[in-house]
Amino acid sequence: MYLFGILFSMLMVFNGAIRHPIYLSVVNIEENKKDHTLEITCKIFTNDFEAALRKNNPGKIDLLHPKDKAQMELMVNRYIQQHLKISVNTIEQKMLFLGYEQNEDAIESYFQINCQAPPTEIAIEDNILYDVQKDQISVVHVTINGNRKSNKLTNPDDKIELKF
Repeated sequence: MYLFGILFSMLMVFNGAIRHPIYLSVVNIEENKKDHTLEITCKIFTNDFEAALRKNNPGKIDLLHPKDKAQMELMVNRYIQQHLKISVNTIEQKMLFLGYEQNEDAIESYFQINCQAPPTEIAIEDNILYDVQKDQISVVHVTINGNRKSNKLTNPDDKIELKF
């Protein structure tokens, strides 16, 4: 995540002068052994995320200052659930939406998956923002039992399978 922080910070410097030149989202999946869960964070540039939400939702989209926070949370949850699928040990999982917040020029949304058994295989289908940006890149970090694996997906590639 440190490398992403540096890259994301560099992009923020350029964002003030021009539209950011890289279309990037980051999905971080981390095992919480104590709670038997996977904790998922999706980090997406705010302006790109709002553009994606506008494609399928009428009315004003404002993630930073919503008139109706519950309605924005519903839209964020629905969009991520449609564009991020996670299977654990070959079984597709339902993600529990925990909320979202602004972090610099990005929106971080939080999800959780309850694990019945320790994860040994994780399959990810991630096409976040592929519907609005043909040059979209997604960086995926997965940490299971302290072992971290990272991959990059570039539109139209959207599938990763990892074994731990």
